[in-house]
Order: sequence, then structure tokens, then C-alpha cells
Amino acid sequence: MADELTKIAEESTRAGFFLISGTASATIIMAIASIIIARLLGPELYGQYTLALVTPQLLLLFTDLGINQGIIKFTAAFRAKNENWRVKNVIKYGLIVRAAAGTIIFAINYFFADFFAAILLQRPELALYVRIAAISVLFQAIFTTITSAFVGLDKSEYNALASNIQASAKAIFSLSLVLLGFGIAGAVIGYVISYAVAAILGLAILIFATRENEKIQGKSEKIGSDLKAIFHYGIPLYLSILLTGLIPVYQNVVLAFFTTDVDIGNYKAAINFISLMQVLTVPITTALLPAFSKLNSSTGEKVRTFYKLASKYTAMIIIPLTFLIIILSREIVEVIYGNAYQSAPIFLATYSLLYLMVGFGYLVLPSLYNGLGETKTTLKMSLITFVTLVLMSPILTKAYNVQGLIAAFLIANFCGTTYGLYTARKNFKIPFEVVVLLKIYINSAVGSIPPLLIVNFGHLPAFPNILLIGLLYLFIYATLIPITKTITSNELETAKNIMKKTKLLLLIAKPILVYQQKLAKSNEFIKNP
Repeated sequence: MADELTKIAEESTRAGFFLISGTASATIIMAIASIIIARLLGPELYGQYTLALVTPQLLLLFTDLGINQGIIKFTAAFRAKNENWRVKNVIKYGLIVRAAAGTIIFAINYFFADFFAAILLQRPELALYVRIAAISVLFQAIFTTITSAFVGLDKSEYNALASNIQASAKAIFSLSLVLLGFGIAGAVIGYVISYAVAAILGLAILIFATRENEKIQGKSEKIGSDLKAIFHYGIPLYLSILLTGLIPVYQNVVLAFFTTDVDIGNYKAAINFISLMQVLTVPITTALLPAFSKLNSSTGEKVRTFYKLASKYTAMIIIPLTFLIIILSREIVEVIYGNAYQSAPIFLATYSLLYLMVGFGYLVLPSLYNGLGETKTTLKMSLITFVTLVLMSPILTKAYNVQGLIAAFLIANFCGTTYGLYTARKNFKIPFEVVVLLKIYINSAVGSIPPLLIVNFGHLPAFPNILLIGLLYLFIYATLIPITKTITSNELETAKNIMKKTKLLLLIAKPILVYQQKLAKSNEFIKNP
């Protein structure tokens, strides 16, 4: 692997590790806090608290303007060119634009809180809480911009730190205020304070992280052109985000028309768990964006090589985990929700098929296009997905209930991804690695056979079953990968070297890599004695 690609791979691996670990720990903190708050408030008050946050969370979408992705892309690209003064300008003016957008949306949310509570939520008594929650929009806009800047600066450890500050602050302030007797108001105020604290401390960390650029004088004549470039880049992404944000809303409307409350409850239970996959998938796509941005001025061959690398290793991680979720869907639902949700396991298993599209570029293609500045292609992928879903959802849901809705969602994403893959092959000569991907799918499927036998014929309780099957499946899969030459001993050595800059990740992965290297070398010796 060329030195440039090796360095980018090291930085992407490091970024992905910190993003995943940071997101996971923040999610755990918030999940524990949410459970405690839910117990303290009770179902009715907790439901009202949840509804009070709907409007600001929805309106927050309108503050993005594609700025966050633009900051990641241009910060990484300018750093790769050693134009550090432009890095500081991009972050500075990106923050100003997002703060201005956040202020406007905050004002709309605040002054129209009575309208939103009465019309959107159908609960006028929640207007006060909607008004309080509106303040969070400004701080969230600033906070998410700061965390994006950390990714572009290759300071993903600060992104993880900021996310955990926000999660911890929410847990501390919300729980304290609820325990002090402030009820819903306390929970909402704690939510607002958490983003205020995270935004202020995150800004302080960002200033510290960019202090080396302060000695470099900026060139004001470039500011206007840089902002114009960010908006030109970001607007298609902004529209893509809006379309993606509308999908769950549209799905809820379709479900309301064609299914029962019980079906909707089972569907939501499945979706709540599958969203945990985003703890893994979102950091991967986020980490790949600056990587492709650094290759923007490189030769097409380097882009193709890095795409193949990213696609292969993303597939090797996500596809087996998808098979594992499908195998354990019944046990997962039983442990989390109990036996009342009878349809949730099949909904979870069916919805998980989405991540089997990873081999076709489902997660990597958006990062490729966004990193290379081809955001109009990303928008076209989103449009194809959205239009296909809008047209097919009512038809299939009416005919096949919730499974029809999920099928429409899978078909829509397949159409969008297929267009993205076709465009990548046409415009960038991106190859489709049929043999390698086929091996990953076959290894994942073959590894499922012993776990499936245990699931169907075993008699262990659900939780021990999850642990046993999970470990068994991962062991079988880790064994098959080197035996089938899906990955070679040289590639494993390269992977080990790439991880050296992320010592904690290397410590975790080293036993597996050493085991796989021994198998790979033995296999190579047998083939070539």
C-alpha cells in the first residue's frame, strides 16, 4: 500500500475507533439515564417529556444547511494541502452560519410554541415545555458543528470526549432536577443544559485544538470563495438530509393508515434495536468522509484502491454482525421487551437485511461522493430512494402489512444504492469485487449454521443463548476468513501496522489478528509447500 494511502488508512481507523467507542459510551450513559428518568416520571409524564422534544428535534434539521459535512470535507482537504489558515476560516465561518441558523430556528420554535403544541403535538398544555426545549436548538447547532470540525481535524478523540460530556451532563442535570421535584420541566431543562455545557466546553477544546493555526495569517480574499464552495457543496447534502428525515414520518403515516396499533408497537420495538447499529455504521461513514476528501486531488487509481479497501473491511465487519442479529432476533426481543412483542423478531430480522447491501456500497458510496465533492450524486441517490419508497410503501403495506412497509424500504434503498454503484463504476471506474464480497457473504452464511442449530434445538434461556451463540458465531467467522483467503497474512500484517497508532484498538484486536495470521500462514504453506 502506498505511503499516502497507508497514512489515510491509519487516520481513518483511528477516527473510526474513537467515533465508535465515543458514540457507544455516550449511548450507554444516555440509555441508563433515560431508563431512570422514565421510571421516576412514569409512563404518562415520560411520554409528555418525549413529545416536548419532538418539535426542536424536527426543526434542528433545518439548521444544518450541509455545513457540518462541508466542514469535515474542506477541513480535511485543506489540511492535506497544508493550507491551515483556510482550515481555521472554514471552521470559524461555518460556526457563525450554523449559530445564525440555530438562532432563527430557536426564535421560530420559541414564539410559535403554542401553535406547535396544539397542532403538531395535539397537546396545548405542553407549550411551556416546548418553549423551554427550543433553547436547545441553538446549542445543538453549535455542538454538532464543533464535533464535525473535530472529525475534519483528525481529532476524533475530542469528538468522543464532547459526546460523552453532553451525555454525562444530561444524565447529571436531568436526573438531579427530576429528583428535586421539577418533573417534566426538570428533565427538559437538564436536556437543554447538557447541550449548553457541551457546546461551551467543546468550543474551548476546539480553540485549543486549532491554536497552532493562529500564528498563520489568514487571507481574507479567500473567505468569500470558501463559504461559497461550502454552500455549493452542502446544499445538495442538506436536501438529502431533509429527504432522509422525512422517511420515518412518511412511514408512520402509512402505518397509521394500513396497520393496527399492535403492529406499529412491534415495528417500533424492532426499529429501536436496529437503530443501535448506527452506533457502528454512522462512525464508519463519518470517518471515511475526510479520508476520501484527502484523496480529492489524488489520482483516480488511489481513489479506487482506497474504495476497495474501505468497502472490503466495512463489509467484513457489518455483514457478519447482520447475520448475527438475524439469527438472534427472537432472543434479542425477548431479553429487551419480553414475550409480549410477538411480531417484533421477524420485523427485526427483515429490517436487518438492509445492512447486507453494504457489499454493494450502501455505507461507503455516500462517503466517496461527499469526499470527492460529488454531492449532487448523493442527492440523486436520496431522491431515488425517497421517490421509490413513497410510491411502493402504500401498495406493499396494504398488501403485506408491516412486512410490506419494510420490503418497500429495502427495495428503495437497493435502488438508490444501485444507482450510486452504477455511477461510481461509470465515472470513477470503481470495480465491483465480486470474488472477495462473495467470500464474505458465504463465510457469514456458513458461520450461521451451528448457531442456527443451537437456536432451534437448544434449551438455554435467551440471555445465555445470546452470549453463547454470539461468541461461537464470531469464532467460526474469524476462523473462516483466513482459511478461505478472504484476507491474507500480508493483509493482516498491514492491518496490524495500521492499528499501531491506536494502541487501545490494537490491544483489543491483536489476539484475533495473531490467531488469523497463524491460520492464514498455515493455509498458504499447505497450498504452496
